[in-house]
Amino acid sequence: MATGTNPTGVHTQHRTHAAETATLAILLAISFCHLLNDMAQSLIPAIYPILKTSFHLDFGQVGLITLTYQLVASLLQPFVGLYTDRRPQPYSLPVGMSFTLIGLLLLSIAPSFAILLIGSALVGLGSSVFHPESSRVARMASGGQHGFAQSVFQVGGNAGSAVGPLLAAFIVLPRGQHSIAWFSLAALLGIAVLSSVGKWYRRNHVTEQRPRSGEHVRAQLPSRKIAFAIAILIALIFSKYFYLASLSSYYTFFLIGKFHVSVRTAQLMLFLFLGAVAAGTVIGGPVGDRFGRKYVIWVSILGVLPFTLLLPYASLFWTGVLSLVIGLVLASAFSAILVYAQDLLPGKVGTVAGVFFGFAFGMGGIGAALLGELADVTSIAFVYHVCAYLPVIGLLTAFLPDLERRKPLAV
Repeated sequence: MATGTNPTGVHTQHRTHAAETATLAILLAISFCHLLNDMAQSLIPAIYPILKTSFHLDFGQVGLITLTYQLVASLLQPFVGLYTDRRPQPYSLPVGMSFTLIGLLLLSIAPSFAILLIGSALVGLGSSVFHPESSRVARMASGGQHGFAQSVFQVGGNAGSAVGPLLAAFIVLPRGQHSIAWFSLAALLGIAVLSSVGKWYRRNHVTEQRPRSGEHVRAQLPSRKIAFAIAILIALIFSKYFYLASLSSYYTFFLIGKFHVSVRTAQLMLFLFLGAVAAGTVIGGPVGDRFGRKYVIWVSILGVLPFTLLLPYASLFWTGVLSLVIGLVLASAFSAILVYAQDLLPGKVGTVAGVFFGFAFGMGGIGAALLGELADVTSIAFVYHVCAYLPVIGLLTAFLPDLERRKPLAV
């Protein structure tokens, strides 16, 4: 009997390993650029004290800056996703980051309030291009582990949102408005990385149109049921991001007002909460890949209810513990919700990503504004009593179809 190694099998294994390494590199690259993109976007609210003083702005004008970049970032995303689903644009990602670069430079040299608004709008425009297209690239590079890929991609954004204000505190606040220009170097780096990602995207988007056997499936659901399921997912996003807005925007005020802690202690506890959110984002995707996305949605939205109900009554120590649990559990929902929606609507990856990222951005901004108004007429403590019941919306998960149990129907 002949013995020896089958050279064809060895070469096949080498090619497979090389392909997996390449797609992991693409996934890490897109996550890193998500960090750069969201860091740039988080700079805008972080520099409000400087802009308010330099341009003698009132709070209404500060709010208009927020409204400008949030509206551009959220409203354009679905249209970008819809367009690129029909006409893939491999190099749209570096183009989007170029808008961010120009926006940052304008913010650094803006001589008037109008130019500030234009710069903010350009940063929002860059974000509106980046999110749906990079979510598509993450799915292409997932190797079938769609939840894991979305989690890796999104944790970059979480890290960027947390790092941006810290960098602003150490770089922009001491040195003034013109130092914003230094962050354009990060945008330049992002353009370079995304150009390489664009080359990979151009080579692979045709294969992405012809997925592996059994992967491209119809949801086997009538259009009405799909629309109903999407509406439930939208409601769940509303619950998640309204509650997260209460913590990310007003947690420090809550801690200072209730426990009389120092600003530094409150900021440290907020940073720990944001770290828990990042960890939850990483965990949610792989768990959904393994056990089913509907189960992750159940646990992450409704499962957080006991902790949100306890939070307004807890001591300082237990407030910290509960906020960590809430951040960890609640943040695991988004990856599962996004991939579940993409499975409902195969072939519309960009549209789904644009709708859900855009809605999440919008809900975060609207939630912060409405809860701030509520706090003004009542109190911060009352806000947390009201928001404690938002996870009850997680009961709607019961009406979502069990996609994992359905036998795939090839098309």
